[in-house]
Amino acid sequence: QVQLVESGGGLVQAGGALRLSCTASGRTFSNYALGWFRQALGKERDFVAAITRSGSGTYYADSAKGRFTISRDNAKNTVYLQMNSLEPDDTGVYYCAAQSSLYGYREKDRYNYWGQGTQVTVSN
Repeated sequence: QVQLVESGGGLVQAGGALRLSCTASGRTFSNYALGWFRQALGKERDFVAAITRSGSGTYYADSAKGRFTISRDNAKNTVYLQMNSLEPDDTGVYYCAAQSSLYGYREKDRYNYWGQGTQVTVSN
């Protein structure tokens, strides 16, 4: 089992920035690829970004490219999502997730473990 706990969400004005963190406990953190997903009210949970086990590979949704950066610190069992130039459409609950496979980083069904989520609200 892997337990994931997100933090760092909040209310921010459009154009602002937030950094989300997700700390893991349980099994060896470096054995898992990590992803961030967003779920807006009444909508599906969508892929935002993912990072490979070593951190050498990163993947982004088109909406996140150029504005968001995913990173990880395996020594701290933590993955981060730096979000800049935030827009109202970025509003939602952000979930951290972990998977042990080597592909399908954009597919939420590939992820075995999920955090409880952290709310991000971007106002006009």
